Amino acid sequence: MPQLSNKANLMPPSPIRKLVPFAEVAKKQGKKIFHLNIGQPDIATPETMLDALRNHQLKVVEYSHSAGIESYRKKLTTYYDSFNIKLDYTEIMITTGGSEAIEIAMMTCLNEGDELIVTEPFYANYNGFSCQAGISVKPVTAHIENGFALPPISEFEKIITPRTKAIMICNPNNPTGYLYSRQELEELRKLVLKYDLFLFSDEVYREFCYDDKEYFSAMHLEGVENNVVMMDSVSKRYSACGARIGALISRNKEVMASALKFAQARLSPPTFGQIAAEAAIDTPPSYFEKVKAEYVHRRDVVVDALNKMDDVFCPKPNGAFYCIAQLPIDNADKFCQWLLEEFDYNKQTVMLAPATGFYFNQELGRQQVRIAYVLKEDDLVAAMQCLEVALKQYPGREVN
Repeated sequence: MPQLSNKANLMPPSPIRKLVPFAEVAKKQGKKIFHLNIGQPDIATPETMLDALRNHQLKVVEYSHSAGIESYRKKLTTYYDSFNIKLDYTEIMITTGGSEAIEIAMMTCLNEGDELIVTEPFYANYNGFSCQAGISVKPVTAHIENGFALPPISEFEKIITPRTKAIMICNPNNPTGYLYSRQELEELRKLVLKYDLFLFSDEVYREFCYDDKEYFSAMHLEGVENNVVMMDSVSKRYSACGARIGALISRNKEVMASALKFAQARLSPPTFGQIAAEAAIDTPPSYFEKVKAEYVHRRDVVVDALNKMDDVFCPKPNGAFYCIAQLPIDNADKFCQWLLEEFDYNKQTVMLAPATGFYFNQELGRQQVRIAYVLKEDDLVAAMQCLEVALKQYPGREVN
């Protein structure tokens, strides 16, 4: 039998999706599962998007420009302008989801063998994208005790080598929900200037910043226009994960010209998704006001319930719709599988994402899980009840 590639063998499984087979068996056994393992909101997609799909006048579904439909890119500049991010449409390239934006950024800006510094816990697919690009992830660890704030800059400098080419952040953060401050980003600005690095900033959750906290973009930083590459997506903004429309954004003309060559190789981003995403820019502010208030409420339901459980700690996030909780368990992977295989409470159970997959050193997430508070209140309350009972019954329970 022919041998598979090294990349195929090194490619990590998704910590978010690897438990799906156990969930499928549990459902066949009649269990109701509360899916808190994945960032798939139950919020309705805006009618602006759906109407554009229902009413399109296409006779032929053609390829778009490899950089995306020009009218969409031009309209996107007005969206970013509302956040005081001033762009020309040529500084925006539409991608097949935010995932492709990250992949293309990595392949455009780093060579195989180069190093990418990432604050951990990090969005697990950064690991997979890095594997595909042949680059090395170098983690700088944030800690649950201070809510996963940006680690001291000295920790970044300890691991910078001649192979270091970029730093990656997610703001607001997946999986922690942490929102980086203006001061933290200014510290990163100094660092990327000092070492002449790229700053990759994944900002797909900008609409979801809570408690009057300020959203400050890497694109707002001055003097690093050629260093900053931003990734974006419509998936979470409009609860349209299946649209598969993202964007790669930079004022660095060389980056954009080179990224376009990768985009040309895959021909074009999805036409229907772009039609829907262009229409979505007209979504009224009232939609986001309602959605944001709903997420704040869901966050409070989940985080308050977690912190009332014995030996559980969960910092309250200021953005996105995720949190990481420290649990009194021996092994997060075993616990999350046990929830699906062996546990139920009134024929119900909960599906969580083990935090091991969000750390480069998996041991750091051994007693942590990521929870996506993407379900309606009644389901979240029931899920927290299940989790509280499960923690009392779990045979691998440990006291922190």
